[in-house]
Amino acid sequence: MENTFTNSQRAEVLVQAMPNIQHYTGSIVVVKYGGNAMINETLKQQVMEDMVLLSLIGVKVVLVHGGGPEITETMKRMGKESVFIDGLRVTDRETVDIVQMVLAGKINKTLVSLLAVKGGRAIGISGMDGKLIKAAPKDPKLGYVGNVTSVNVQPVLDLLEKGYIPVVSTLGCDDAGNIYNINGDTAAAALAGALGARRLILMTDIDGILRDKDDPSSLIPVMSVSEARELQTKGIISGGMIPKVDCCVTAIEKGVKKVIILDGRVPHAILMELLTDQGAGTMIQA
Repeated sequence: MENTFTNSQRAEVLVQAMPNIQHYTGSIVVVKYGGNAMINETLKQQVMEDMVLLSLIGVKVVLVHGGGPEITETMKRMGKESVFIDGLRVTDRETVDIVQMVLAGKINKTLVSLLAVKGGRAIGISGMDGKLIKAAPKDPKLGYVGNVTSVNVQPVLDLLEKGYIPVVSTLGCDDAGNIYNINGDTAAAALAGALGARRLILMTDIDGILRDKDDPSSLIPVMSVSEARELQTKGIISGGMIPKVDCCVTAIEKGVKKVIILDGRVPHAILMELLTDQGAGTMIQA
């Protein structure tokens, strides 16, 4: 589609965004990247552009990524079946090696390369680097699936101070050298809390939190932690949305100002959320 913006209109857009730019410049924003925005090539390019633009205007962005579908596909090619319990991948010793290869290897370095192509300066790390994310077994029946026990933010702060975009894969470790597969939302919430981030953005494949799951017009744009708990009790927040909302609440309890469950299917959704008055999802705040 031909770009019909005049130079004057472009300048006006920048002026309108200026208060939001001032609000976020120098602040830490953690983005959990996954879902359709990670699979759809056009959306992937737009997310990278959003990250680079925010970095260029002085926002300290941290990109946390998962990669469940690609892990499943790699396991399938290697003749290993994926088994899930309550939405979590059962991770034996062989599986955790595959998870490490796909997350800390292929996906992480691909994202670093894409950010570089867009003009960004990015360095990829995992939760194992610098003992960024220490973990312990979540449940014996899940194998090497971890709960976050502590976060050492110094590696991320060092990269941000030097002007890099840290790209973090959601692996953890313990003092014995074991590696753990950690849910992406859980890892992002723990990291955002430890960093004292101004915003945590969880990219999803849905509109946000709906009062009626079958009615997109029932989107709840803003809610408090207490309202979120009430909607859980009433069963309005249910299924796979429960652990996601729990991560939002955890992040806020750890000091994150606001958490956004963002519709990652919307083009440039991150910029819309941070630099305009029109969001693309549900914001949860204290």
